[in-house]
Amino acid sequence: MSKFKLLLEDYQKAVARLDEVLREPKSDIVRDSAIQRFEITFELAWKTIKAYLEEYQKVRCASPRSCFRELFNQGVIDYNDHWLKLADWRNATAHMYNESLADELYQELPKALEKFKVLIQKLKENYE
Repeated sequence: MSKFKLLLEDYQKAVARLDEVLREPKSDIVRDSAIQRFEITFELAWKTIKAYLEEYQKVRCASPRSCFRELFNQGVIDYNDHWLKLADWRNATAHMYNESLADELYQELPKALEKFKVLIQKLKENYE
C-alpha cells in the first residue's frame, strides 16, 4: 500500500476521533482532549496532502502552508483562508497553553472538523 493511502487511513481515523470527542458535553477535559485531537488530525492532514502531492501530482511541498496552497493550485480543494487559519491554530496550540485561547479554539473546532471531512472526500475523489 502506498504511503499516501496509509496516511489517508490514519487521517480518517483521526477525523473520526475528533468528531467523537466533539460530541461529548463540554468540560475542561473534553476541551483539552479535543484540542489534542485537533493537533493530531492537523498533522496527519498536511502529511497526507504532502504524500498525495508527491505520489499523484509529482509536486513537492515542505510545510503545511505550502502543501495546502499547492492543493489549492491543483484544484483539489477550493481556496479558503480557513485552511491557513488551521495552520495558525496548530502553531498556537503547540507553543503555548492559555485558557482563553483554548476556549476560543474549542469553539472553532466544529468548523475545522468539517474542513477535515471535506478534505477526505476531495482526496478520495482525486486519486480513485
